[in-house]
Amino acid sequence: MADTREESEPLLSRARGGSGRDCPRGVPARSSVQESPGAAARRDLCLDQAVVLIEDAIQYRSINHRMDARSLWLYRRYYSGSSQWILSFTIFLILALAFVETPSSLTRTSDVRYRLAPWEPPCGLTEGVEALCLLAFAADVCVKSYLIGWAQFRRNPWLLAYLVVLVVSLLDWIVSLSLVCQEPLRVRRLLRPFFLMQNSSMMKKTLKCIRRSLPEMASVGLLLAVHLCLFTVFGMLLFTGEKDAGQDRERLTYFFNLPEALTTLLVLLTTANNPDVMIPVYSRNRAYAIFFIAFTLIGSLFLMNLMTAIIYNQFRGYLMMSLQTSLLRRRLGTRAAYKVLSSVTAEGETHPERLGVKPEDFLQVLQKVQLDSDHKQAITEHPPRPEYRSPFLRTTQFLFGHHYFDYLGNLMALGNLVTICVFLVLDAHVLPKDRDDFVLGILNCIFILYYLLEMLLKAFSLGLQGYLSYSSNVFDGLLTIVLLVLEISTLAVYGFPHRGWKPVMLGLLSLWDMTRLVNVLIVFRFLRIIPSMKLMSLVASTILDLIKNMRAFGGILVVIYYVFAIIGISLFRGVVVAPRNSSLASVNGSVPCGSFEQLEYWPNNFDDFAAALVTLWDVMIVNNWQVFLDAFRRYAGPWSEVYFVLWWLVSSVIWVNLFLALILENFLHKWDRRSHLQSFTEDTSEMTEELPFRDVLEEPTEEELVEKLSRHPHLQLCR
Repeated sequence: MADTREESEPLLSRARGGSGRDCPRGVPARSSVQESPGAAARRDLCLDQAVVLIEDAIQYRSINHRMDARSLWLYRRYYSGSSQWILSFTIFLILALAFVETPSSLTRTSDVRYRLAPWEPPCGLTEGVEALCLLAFAADVCVKSYLIGWAQFRRNPWLLAYLVVLVVSLLDWIVSLSLVCQEPLRVRRLLRPFFLMQNSSMMKKTLKCIRRSLPEMASVGLLLAVHLCLFTVFGMLLFTGEKDAGQDRERLTYFFNLPEALTTLLVLLTTANNPDVMIPVYSRNRAYAIFFIAFTLIGSLFLMNLMTAIIYNQFRGYLMMSLQTSLLRRRLGTRAAYKVLSSVTAEGETHPERLGVKPEDFLQVLQKVQLDSDHKQAITEHPPRPEYRSPFLRTTQFLFGHHYFDYLGNLMALGNLVTICVFLVLDAHVLPKDRDDFVLGILNCIFILYYLLEMLLKAFSLGLQGYLSYSSNVFDGLLTIVLLVLEISTLAVYGFPHRGWKPVMLGLLSLWDMTRLVNVLIVFRFLRIIPSMKLMSLVASTILDLIKNMRAFGGILVVIYYVFAIIGISLFRGVVVAPRNSSLASVNGSVPCGSFEQLEYWPNNFDDFAAALVTLWDVMIVNNWQVFLDAFRRYAGPWSEVYFVLWWLVSSVIWVNLFLALILENFLHKWDRRSHLQSFTEDTSEMTEELPFRDVLEEPTEEELVEKLSRHPHLQLCR
C-alpha cells in the first residue's frame, strides 16, 4: 500500500523530491535501462516540448510555433522574464522620448505666463536612443517571425503591420537626421503607440471588440446626431429674440448661429453647462425649461445610456469569445503536452501510450516549467508550523496562531483609527503650533508596541517562513517596522511625550509632521481588515482584479492619449499666448466671467507633451470643457472644435463606457461566483479565470483537440 504521508505532501515539497533544480530527489532522471544517445536526445527533446507546451497553456499562448531543440531554446529565452522586461522597458523608453524631444516638457510649469525656455536636447541625442529602440524592435520581429515560421508570418496582420511600422519609422528617422532635426512633422511619433499594442494580446482583442461594436455605436450616434440637429433647429426658432430680452440674450450667447447652437447643445448633452444655458430664458418664462429638460432626458438619460448598454453587451460577447479562445488554447496546450509525454519511450522498454505518463517524467517537466507566484501557490502549500516540545509553548502557539487573534488585531487597528479621528475633530480649530500631542503620542506608542508584539507572536506561532508566506503578514510587518522606526526617531529627537509636548522643529521634520506621518501609516495599516469583511472583501477583490486586467484598457488609454497629444501639439502649439497684463487680466473685468482668461486656465495648452496630456485629461472629464472649446475656437479657429469633439467621443464615450463595462462584468461575475460556488469552496485563491463562466463556456471536444493537433505545422510526436 502506498505511503499515505507521501500522498499528503504538496506536489513540489522537499519530501517528494522538489529540492532539485531539474529532477526531483529520489526520482531517477533516466530509466534504469541504459539508453542510446539517440534515444536520450529524443527523450530530452520531448520533455522540453512538454515544458514549453505547458508554459503556453499557462500563459494562454498559441502552440503553433517551431518545436525543434534550437527553436525551443530560443522560444524559452524570448519569453523569459528578463527578455520580456527588456522589451517592455524598450517600449516605455521610446514612448517616454516625447517628454524630452522638442518641444521639451522639462520645465517647472506649463503656464504660459511663467514658463521659462525649456532645455532642448541636441540633435542626435534622442534620435540615438530611438535608433537603439528600433533595433530592439527589429530583433523582436525577426525572432517572432522565425519562431512561428514564414507561412504563419504571412497570415499574421499584426506582424506584417509591425514590419511596415518599423520601415516607415526608420525612413522618417533618416529624414530627421538629414534635415538636422528641423522637420515640421515627425510621422514616427504617431506610430510609436503601435509598439505597445502589438505586444499585448488583450489590447488586440479589445481593439477587435471596439471594431465589432462600431456598427451598433454608429446607429446610436446617428440617433444622437438627429436629436442634436432637431433640437438645434427648435432652439433657433424658439429663441429669435425679437420681443423678449431674455430670448435675445439666449440667442446672442448660445444660439447665435448654427455651429454655435450645435456646440451649445452638444455640451449640454454632457451636462457641463447646465443650468447656465437655460437661465436667460428661464428667468423670463418658466415654460422654456421644458425644452432643456426634454433635450436632457432624451439625449443624456436615454441615448447616452443606450450607448453604454450597447458597449457593455458587445464587451460581454467579446469577453466570452476571448475566454473561449483562452480555454481552447489552455486545453490544447495541456493535451499536446500529455500527448508528447505519453509518447516518450526509452530504448529497450515498452511503455504504451494507453498507460499514460510516467510520474518521474511529469515531475521532471514540472520542475522546469516557469511558474508565477499564483500558479506556484496552487501546487504548493505554506511552510509547516514549528513543532515545540514544551506544553506551554504549544499552548502559546495555538492561542496566537488562531484566527481569533487576527480579529483582536483588527479590533486594535480600529481603535487606533478611532482615536486618531477623535483628536482630529477636537483639534480641528487649533493651529499645529498650539496643539498638545501628549495624549495622542502616548496612545500611538501603546498601539505601535502592540503591533510589534503581534508581529513577533505571529512569527513565533507560524515560523519565520510561514509568517512571510502570507502577503497580509508581509504588509503588516513592513508597516509595523516603519512605524517603529518613526516612533523611535521621534522619541530620540523630541523626547518622551509629556504635557505641553510641542517643541520647536528639530531636524528635517517637525513633531507635527512626524506625528502626521505616523497617523497616515496607521490609517493605511487599517486596510488589513478588508479581507475579514466578506462584502468589503468582494468589492476589494473586484478592484484588485480590475487593476490586474487594466493593462489592456490602460494601454488603449495610453495609445489614444499619446496619439491625440501628438496631433494636438502639431495643431495648437503656441496658439495660447500669455496676456500682456497678466496681473490685471482677471481683476479689471475686461474679460467675460467664466472664460478661459478669467478662470486662468493658462497652464492648459499644447505647447509640450506633458501639458497636452493634462489638457486632454481636463477635457475628458467634461467639466467646463465648453471653456476649452470657446478658447481654442478664438485662438486657433472654429475647426479646432472638431478635434475636441473627436477626443470627447473617443475618450469619454467609448473608452469610459468600456471601462464601465469592465467594472460591471468583474463585479457581477464575482458576485455570481460568490453565491454559486460558496457551497463548493470557501477558498477562491486558486480559481482560474474560466471558473466563474463554467456554465457559459463550452469545453472543447476530444475530436476538436486531436484535429487541431494533427494540423500543427511543427509538432511531430516522439515515438
